[in-house]
Amino acid sequence: MAKKDLNKNLHKAKTNKKDEFYTQLSDIERELKHYKKHFKGKVVYCNCDDPRISNFFHYFSYNFEKLGLKKLTTTCYKNKNLDLFSQNEAEEAIYLEYNGDKNGNHVPDIEEIGIHHLKGDGDFRSEESIELLKEADIVVTNPPFSLFREYVAQLIEYDKKFIIVGHQNAISYKETFKLIKENKLWLGYGFKGGAGHFINKHYEDYATAGDHQEGMIRVSGVVWFTNLDISKRHEDLILYKKYNEEEYPKYDNYDAINISKTKDIPMDYDGHMGVPITFLDKYNPNQFEIIGKMSTTAIDKFNFGYPYINGKKIYARILIRNKQLWK
Repeated sequence: MAKKDLNKNLHKAKTNKKDEFYTQLSDIERELKHYKKHFKGKVVYCNCDDPRISNFFHYFSYNFEKLGLKKLTTTCYKNKNLDLFSQNEAEEAIYLEYNGDKNGNHVPDIEEIGIHHLKGDGDFRSEESIELLKEADIVVTNPPFSLFREYVAQLIEYDKKFIIVGHQNAISYKETFKLIKENKLWLGYGFKGGAGHFINKHYEDYATAGDHQEGMIRVSGVVWFTNLDISKRHEDLILYKKYNEEEYPKYDNYDAINISKTKDIPMDYDGHMGVPITFLDKYNPNQFEIIGKMSTTAIDKFNFGYPYINGKKIYARILIRNKQLWK
């Protein structure tokens, strides 16, 4: 399928609120192995998942004792049939509660899982879901991309720790970028190859021929967002280049030099620098300060308009300053 058609259909997913892409267990395991120390004694809440098909519920229930969890809760949006994908066809929503293995077989048996009916539809914004959110310590899920702003705002409002899936485009949202700048949200370790395969039966398979997995939709640019401390966040980016005017031109509309690739950040430049958005994957707040961004035509407190060099608009940039200058 042509890229234009793919983008068109993904836009439909966003418009129709059908962008509920179910995450692969392998992707969940690859990311969450870096957070194990955070889960001991904690209540984990997955509030955008059907627990009978959710790999988040699978991961946490089967690793309950290994992680030392206190409780696992998962809400389901009006769907009681195992083979349906949140189609809002059931009269009642449910939530599942798991408190660990009771019979010693180290498997989450159905009789060990508490099934509770909700009065509402199970939407993460409902009063019932918010009450469950209040009880949680860490939220881990894949929220609908179309509701990302609203979803993160709720997590921040209730001061929750989280590990969630989103698209890198969300970085440019003014609400998300403000949190990144204030070190209240950052990127996790990421998906293999910068793309994820998700189960989504609303759409045909869009995976490319060279990266095909039957029954999956392939989405490039997906990332993990978190506010849990991870070792990656404290690793310095090794810099080896020195500044020179020829290689690092300044923008027409902002006093900063342009950096085409993160690896080319000069070790000795004292001023503001514009770097690709992918820089955030290497961002260490002890090494760099985030000043703002140049990513849209709208100008506000942290956004200074698209960057231009010699009258030509270039790709969006994040403005940073090096806090550890080489001498």
